[in-house]
Amino acid sequence: MKSIYTEALHLIDTLPTRRPAPGLPPILGPLFGQLPAANDETQVSAIEDRIWEAWMYHPNRRAAQVLEATVADIAAQRLDIAETRLVYLLRSCPDYAEAWNKLATVYYLRGWDGPCIKAICHTLSLEPRHFGALAELGEVFLARDKPELARRAFEAALRIHPQSEGVAQRVADLGKGS
Repeated sequence: MKSIYTEALHLIDTLPTRRPAPGLPPILGPLFGQLPAANDETQVSAIEDRIWEAWMYHPNRRAAQVLEATVADIAAQRLDIAETRLVYLLRSCPDYAEAWNKLATVYYLRGWDGPCIKAICHTLSLEPRHFGALAELGEVFLARDKPELARRAFEAALRIHPQSEGVAQRVADLGKGS
């Protein structure tokens, strides 16, 4: 049985060769194409916001509403409710990449690193361009005192979203400590 580290690193290593799940909104392709060329913070932020909106979208309006409610639950620290909603949502919509990402966030906030990494792996298997999931994976690796693995995750996130200042700072900080 593969370790969660092995699975996560395999997903990072194969990001450039994998295609996003067919159910993701087609607008994501052009948005990711615009992201590296954005030349000011306002433009970067606008493109990033549109990417997050597209990730939140689901053709089943009820599924999208459940995910929106879950975001409110996470913000209010109602993590038990958020987890329950997400588990039920993912039973009926297992290809909903952003639901997996939000489940990873719930697990991250609870300090449950193993389940968090597994949920991130589900996210990345469906949406290999998910810079947010990659950044969260880097944070989990840092928390587990695995700076080289963290660097790989952060660098993968930067290849997708080169204008992410927070992630770029993480990579720079890791360079200082090595």
